[in-house]
Amino acid sequence: MNELERVVVVGASLAGTTVVDTLRRLGYAGSVTLIGAERHPAYNRPALSKGVVAGTDGLDDIVLPPPSGEVDQLIGTPAVALHADRKEVVLAGGDRIRYDGLVIATGARARRLADLGAADPGVQETTFRDLDDAHRLSALLATRPHVVIVGAGILGMELASACVDRGATVTVVDRQPPLLGQLGPYLADLLITAAARRRVRFAHHPGGVRLRGTSGPPAVELADGRRFAGDHVLSAVGCAAETGWLASSGLAGAHGLVVDTRCRVAPGIVAAGDVVAFPSAAGPRRTPWWHSALEQARTAARALLHGDDAPPLTPSPYFWTDQFGMRVRVAGLLPAAGRPAVVDGSLPDDEPWAGSALLRWPGRGVAAAVNRRIPIGRLRALAQLEPAGT
Repeated sequence: MNELERVVVVGASLAGTTVVDTLRRLGYAGSVTLIGAERHPAYNRPALSKGVVAGTDGLDDIVLPPPSGEVDQLIGTPAVALHADRKEVVLAGGDRIRYDGLVIATGARARRLADLGAADPGVQETTFRDLDDAHRLSALLATRPHVVIVGAGILGMELASACVDRGATVTVVDRQPPLLGQLGPYLADLLITAAARRRVRFAHHPGGVRLRGTSGPPAVELADGRRFAGDHVLSAVGCAAETGWLASSGLAGAHGLVVDTRCRVAPGIVAAGDVVAFPSAAGPRRTPWWHSALEQARTAARALLHGDDAPPLTPSPYFWTDQFGMRVRVAGLLPAAGRPAVVDGSLPDDEPWAGSALLRWPGRGVAAAVNRRIPIGRLRALAQLEPAGT
């Protein structure tokens, strides 16, 4: 174990707290400081678009267990700069925190249509990323409004599901059909069928979408001229790595914080979670999923303590979503192309929410459990199972 008297973790997130717990479990007895920009303690972010918007969960229901061992926590105190040459993190207000080892786990921010050049100048744009966003949306839903959601990915569809559960009407607008690029055609069709039962309306056009208007609630316009207005318009067009505070450090790339297979950024600096661009066959790639944050955090903690003697991470992708009365859990790389083999159970084409099944995409290393409980390890084994004779 190398000599680290003081570790600073920037990001009171699932990744940040998991790094702290892993360091303590591995026997690290030095000083740990956990810095968080939000005014809340670390919480379970996937619950925001589900129980919190639904009004059934509050902070106490989703807060993560406190870090193990003695930890100095600076919550509600954003980091604004990193001086890697002096091993200092600069906080809002000017305080400087020195470190021997640094963990970057600042996550991501909501991407805006304005970031993509797809919003009129001055238009009011509302996004969804944190607990305060979830509370605001939950309050708005009390009036059963018509909600227009821009973005038919996982977050957009989970928000649509939560909104209709609260009695709102929902239109989802995007460049491409819902969930196709995230899940592949078969799983996407299952969830679209379930959403249609709840009277969610969809519209898309490959030419793209633009946010229009400079006062009051904005409207959404597709490239073919179709226009959609609602009581509330919400952008859910993905997320971008939260690296603004690293601008002067030279560490951050255009698409995140590039790490090696041990989650190392630079000597004495590791990173984990949504901020990370991890090596893949297609180059550094962000995987802003709950399970990826756990894997990377545990790897980063070991690398900080043991350097090259720490094992590299071989990602084992795992993902789940709850929407429109269905739970879909997937092991393997998405999107899953083609139609799967049904290993067990059945899913009626016209009422998939009424069935349950285990599915496998032979030769693609992907398996899914739809409305069925299964240990993660078994689902992963099913994904890797090859038919006899191959």
